[in-house]
Amino acid sequence: MEWKDGKTRCKWANPNNELYLRYHDEEWGVPVHDDHKLFEMLILECFQAGLSWECVLNKQEAFRQAFDGFDLAKVCAYDETKMDELRQNPGIIRNRLKIRAAVGNARVFRQIQEEYGNFADYLWHWTNGEVIYENDRVSSPLSDQISKDLQKRGMKFVGTVIIYSYLQAVGVIYSHEDGCFLAH
Repeated sequence: MEWKDGKTRCKWANPNNELYLRYHDEEWGVPVHDDHKLFEMLILECFQAGLSWECVLNKQEAFRQAFDGFDLAKVCAYDETKMDELRQNPGIIRNRLKIRAAVGNARVFRQIQEEYGNFADYLWHWTNGEVIYENDRVSSPLSDQISKDLQKRGMKFVGTVIIYSYLQAVGVIYSHEDGCFLAH
């Protein structure tokens, strides 16, 4: 599909949502090595489970505010009172299990940082620092492996489909569709 600006984009990019278009054009598939951004995207992807990414993206700013700018130390320290507060926040997805998982996943994220020096080294070691180019998939042997490892470490809402989506979002897997102006 060709857009008003003459560019052809991936079919999933909603032409009526400027935020989504910017995400497609400027963020999705760009390799991320910054742990703060990797943490934010992991938490957001976990909230996506069973929903559309567009729904989560539209709430990203509210999530940033609710989760203290995705400050890892602060999220790791959340207690029941803070989780109850999050469940009352109408700006975010208020699923009790996902909120609890976000806090638990933050703690596992920090453990991985301690083990590997940073989360980026953990994530990128699976591909020896290389970007994988593939599209038209929702999971792969790579997402299966990472999902299984994260689950073994105690993370929740990190099934292979969520992890595949996460890997696409942070540029480990580059999946722009054939014909998209960003396709390789």
